[in-house]
Amino acid sequence: MNPTDILANAYQALDIEISELKNLRNRLDSSFIKSVQTISECTGKLIVVGIGKSAHVANKIVATLNSTGTPSQFLHAAEAIHGDLGVIQKQDIVLCISYSGNSPEIVNLLPFLKEYSSVLIGMTGHPESKLGRASEIILNTHVEKEACPNKLAPTSSTTVQMALGDALAICLMEIKGFKDIDFAKFHPGGTLGKNLTAKVGQFVSKNKPEVTPDAGIRDVIISVSASKHGITVVIDNQNILGVITDGDIRRMLLNQDDISTVKASDIVSRNPKTIDKNQLAKEAMQILKEYNIGQLIVTDQGVYFGIIDIHTLLDEGII
Repeated sequence: MNPTDILANAYQALDIEISELKNLRNRLDSSFIKSVQTISECTGKLIVVGIGKSAHVANKIVATLNSTGTPSQFLHAAEAIHGDLGVIQKQDIVLCISYSGNSPEIVNLLPFLKEYSSVLIGMTGHPESKLGRASEIILNTHVEKEACPNKLAPTSSTTVQMALGDALAICLMEIKGFKDIDFAKFHPGGTLGKNLTAKVGQFVSKNKPEVTPDAGIRDVIISVSASKHGITVVIDNQNILGVITDGDIRRMLLNQDDISTVKASDIVSRNPKTIDKNQLAKEAMQILKEYNIGQLIVTDQGVYFGIIDIHTLLDEGII
């Protein structure tokens, strides 16, 4: 198969799935609204049941719901009949996913899913199936065509299931008023967690360069060189007077013939950008980008605390 054929096949698969997603969008009705409202009013948790490819979809839906404020748990249809049904409590809602709606494992479970839960929602491509007939609410995931060239492998159907699960999660987030600060509570780790929760103080350099206003140029150069950031802070009685960068020193050398009397106060850049150590690290990154600078002075209730560097933030995945 040549490159052109490969791309043609990919385009065709995506076009089919896009078309099925549009059909799903046009098919959303009062059943979807009722599902969202019912789940949002649930006093228990949402149990999402599936088998085969639908089980993988169910796991992803559960992960999305849990991370966005809707307590959920996955239940594998094959394991449920051998003891795992105990996870379902009467205040729980069951969302059962089966494209055919007639899988033997699902059919065998239906009486128990209905009896043990408060509501059974069926997500199926065949509303007239046994799952459809047993469900109080039906979410129709019918597709005209699978993207698979043999029309066998679940492709379009699982894409539709996944998208419908995302739509449920988004609507439930809106109803619950779930905000980014809530999202951060469930994502403390990794790059995502850092961007949502990490504070400036976590990334401040251990080196804290500073000079007094009357420091001579030799002391200024030593402080800037030792800082590893190409910057030092001019402090006057704990007040931040400004900063001196290696660029300030180079410009001074170009304009001064006699540097023996030059002091820090002569070349300081006043009114530097600062940020409190308790602010989010991503806010520091926003300031650095907005003003096209490489470092920020970090303060602790207005008192000089240290330096934060753009490269440190980038290395830590702060964006």
